[in-house]
Amino acid sequence: FEVTLKTGMDEDELVKTIHDFHATVVRGATKVTSKAIDAASNLELIVRAGIGLDNINLEAAKAKGIQVANTPAATSISVAEHTFGLMLAAVRNHGKANLSMKEHKWEKKLFSGTELYGKTLGIIGIGRIGQEVAKRALAFGMKVIAFDVIEVQTDLDVKQVSWEELFSQADIITLHLPLTDKTRHMISDKEFGMMKDGVILVNVSRGGTVDEKALMKALESGKVRAAALDVFEKEPPDEFTLVDHPNVIATPHIGAAAKEGQKRAGMEVVSILKERLV
Repeated sequence: FEVTLKTGMDEDELVKTIHDFHATVVRGATKVTSKAIDAASNLELIVRAGIGLDNINLEAAKAKGIQVANTPAATSISVAEHTFGLMLAAVRNHGKANLSMKEHKWEKKLFSGTELYGKTLGIIGIGRIGQEVAKRALAFGMKVIAFDVIEVQTDLDVKQVSWEELFSQADIITLHLPLTDKTRHMISDKEFGMMKDGVILVNVSRGGTVDEKALMKALESGKVRAAALDVFEKEPPDEFTLVDHPNVIATPHIGAAAKEGQKRAGMEVVSILKERLV
C-alpha cells in the first residue's frame, strides 16, 4: 500500500483529496459526508478505526457501492474499563474529593459514598462492550440486568428485561449503543420519570442518545444522583453548563483512548485492508 497521512481534515479538504484514494481510514472526528463520497471517484473502502459509524454517511456509501468497515472488538475492553472507572468515581465521589484535596482541604465527612456490591446495574445495549461491562459488574457482586432490541445469547449471569423493567429496577444505568435516528434522545423526560429516585447514569457510548436538557432537569430535581459522561451531544460542547453541574463527572470522549486498544484497532485496520483490497 501507498499510505498518505492527513489529520484534522474538514469536509472541503476531504472533498479535494478523497478522489486520489482507493481506501480511507478515519477516526471519529472526521465526517465522511455524502458530498465527500460523491467526490470519491476511486474509493472502494472506508474503514472506521473504532466502533461508531455515525460520522459516515452509510446510505451514500451503499448507493455508490463503497464498502464500510469498523473495528468493534479492538477497543471494547478500553471502553468497558473507562465505564467502570466513571461508575466508581460517581458512587464514591472521587471527582469532588480530588478537587477538595487540591485546595488543601481534608473534608473526609463530606464524601461518604455507596458500594457497588449488591446494587443493580442496568445495561442498555448488551453487545461486546456491554458484556465486558457486565463481566466487571458481576465480579463486583452486582446484579446485572440488560435491555437490547434483540435477544442476545450470553453465558453471563445477565437477565434481559423490558425497557420499563430496566428503568424501574436499576440503581445505575449505563448506555452502550450506537447513535441512530432510533436511538437519538432515547433517554429523555419520559425515561427519567420511570427511573428510581437517586439513580446514577453513565454514558460512554454517544452523546446524542441522552437528551441533555432532560438530564439537566433530572439532576436538578435529584431524580439523577450523579451522571458520569464521556460523550456529549456536541463535541466539544458549545456551553459547559452540564459539565459544570456539581453532580456530573465528565471526560472528553476518551473511552477508547487506551494505548492497548488503539494498537489493536490499528492491527485490525491493517487486516481489513489486506482482506478487502489485496
